[in-house]
Amino acid sequence: MRFSGLTAAALLAVLGGCKQEAGDEKTALSRTELTVTTADGTAHRFVVEVAATEAQQQQGLMYRPPLAPDAGMLFAPYPPDGGPPRVANFWMRNTPSPLDILFIRPDRTIATIAENTVPFSEAPVPSGEPVSAVLELGGGRAAELGIAAGDKVSWK
Repeated sequence: MRFSGLTAAALLAVLGGCKQEAGDEKTALSRTELTVTTADGTAHRFVVEVAATEAQQQQGLMYRPPLAPDAGMLFAPYPPDGGPPRVANFWMRNTPSPLDILFIRPDRTIATIAENTVPFSEAPVPSGEPVSAVLELGGGRAAELGIAAGDKVSWK
């Protein structure tokens, strides 16, 4: 495959920008253990990155490879300013893999699940009601594990 000088420069600029953001301490993510307990009592455990700041939540999983089956990203608190729960609208801009987006109420039950969201789409993915956290898992994972609206989510 051949790249023109302009294409190569653009590619380097994009990669350089991603590297800079990933190394920026303002966007460094902590990890925590998270459990989703289904209606039948089955507990599914994940190790998730926590997007707690506005910058981290804006970056989300953009430019990232697919998630491992036991991985995810938790947007908590949502909104990042710690304000009251509100309707969330997510999108898949620059996100190359489908995701399941689980919208979580203040009582830590799942309000709705947007399954297998479309990679790179800028169409809004709404929560449908006010939420205080959002969990992203690999596309299809919620159905595979039998995770549904009303299930309980817990994390530290």
